[in-house]
Amino acid sequence: MMTSYEFASAWLQARCKTDRGASLVEYALLVALIAVVCIVAVTLLGKSASSKFSSVGSSLS
Repeated sequence: MMTSYEFASAWLQARCKTDRGASLVEYALLVALIAVVCIVAVTLLGKSASSKFSSVGSSLS
């Protein structure tokens, strides 16, 4: 017969062996990577896009 400690230990080990936490970390890393790519793209293309919008705006006026 199992003692209460062995039962609790086995129950906790069975409950903790899921992949939910791992997939959550993977999604968080994916979102962080997308955010970094967006920030880099805005930083690199921001000034040229701003000048293009300014030239288009001045030509419309």
